[in-house]
Amino acid sequence: MLTSPGVPDLPNAREIETLAEVVYADADRLPEALPGAQVLLVWDFFSTALRDAWQSATDLEWIHVAAAGVDSLLFDELRVSDITVTNAHGAFDVPIAEFVLASILAHDKQLHRSKELQREAEWQHRELQQTARQRALVVGTGGIGRATARLLSAAGLKVTGAGRTGRERDEDFGTVIASSDLADHVGEVDHLVLIAPLTNATRGLLNSEVLHRMKPSAHVVNVGRGALVDEPALVNALREERIAAVSLDVFEHEPLPRDHPFWAMPNVHMSAHMSGDVVGWRTTLAEQFEDNLGRWLHGKTLKKQVDKHLGYVRSH
Repeated sequence: MLTSPGVPDLPNAREIETLAEVVYADADRLPEALPGAQVLLVWDFFSTALRDAWQSATDLEWIHVAAAGVDSLLFDELRVSDITVTNAHGAFDVPIAEFVLASILAHDKQLHRSKELQREAEWQHRELQQTARQRALVVGTGGIGRATARLLSAAGLKVTGAGRTGRERDEDFGTVIASSDLADHVGEVDHLVLIAPLTNATRGLLNSEVLHRMKPSAHVVNVGRGALVDEPALVNALREERIAAVSLDVFEHEPLPRDHPFWAMPNVHMSAHMSGDVVGWRTTLAEQFEDNLGRWLHGKTLKKQVDKHLGYVRSH
C-alpha cells in the first residue's frame, strides 16, 4: 500500500501498518514508489501527481481520496481503467451544513458589520433580516447538499435543490431542478448555496447570466469548489450591486492571490477552505480509510465508490 502525495501524519498509521506494507511518498517520489503498489491513499486532494506518474501505476487496484471532491484526481486514463476510486463521502456532511447555516445567519444578522462597528467603537442600531421563511436554493444534491437542506429547513428556510436531473417529491428538497436550468430559477432566491462537485457540467455554473437573473438582495455561499464560479463575473456583479453579498470558502486558485479583488470588497466574506475541517477531521478521514482497507483485504465491497464518469458517489 502507498500513501501519497504530501506525506501525511496519519493518526492511525500504526494500525494501518499492521494491515499492509506501507510506503510513504510525496509527489516527487511517487513515480518510483508506485510500481508494485495495489492501493493508493491520496491525502492531498488537490494534487495531480498521479496523472504525471500514471505510467508507473502498473499494479494499482484501488485509489482512496481523503476528500469529498475528486476533480483533481480524475483524468481520462483513470476513468476508463479498472481501478476502483473511493472518497471521504459522508465525512463532511454535518460540518459543512453547519458552516452554510452559520454563513446565512451571519449575513442576515449583519454579524460582519457589527464586528466592524465594534472595532470602530461605533454604536449603530439597525434592523436585521429574519432568516425563517426565506428561500434557499442548494446546488448539489449529494450527501453534503442533503445535510444542508435538512439543517436549513429546520431553521425555517424554504429549501429547493439543483442537481444533474430535475425531479419532484424529493425527500430532502421537495423540488429539484436541473442545474443546467439554474438561471431560470434564481430570481426569487435569497440564498444560493453551491455544494456541487466540480465536473465539466458544473464548471463556471455561477456565470454572468445566472448572476444577472438574481435579485439585488441575494446572498451566495460557495463551499463546493472555486471553479463552480466565474470569478470575474462575480466581481463585476458585486461591484455593480447586482447581488448583495457572497460568503466564499473556496476559490479557483488557493491560497487566494493577495492582489485578488475579493480581499478589499466589503460585501465578500471569506474563509480559507475550512468549512468541513472541524476538530478531529483528520482522524475521521484516516479511520474511514482504515475501515475500507479492512474490507479490501477481506475481499468485501468497498464503501464510498466514486462513479468515475460522473465524478462523485451516487447517493440517490
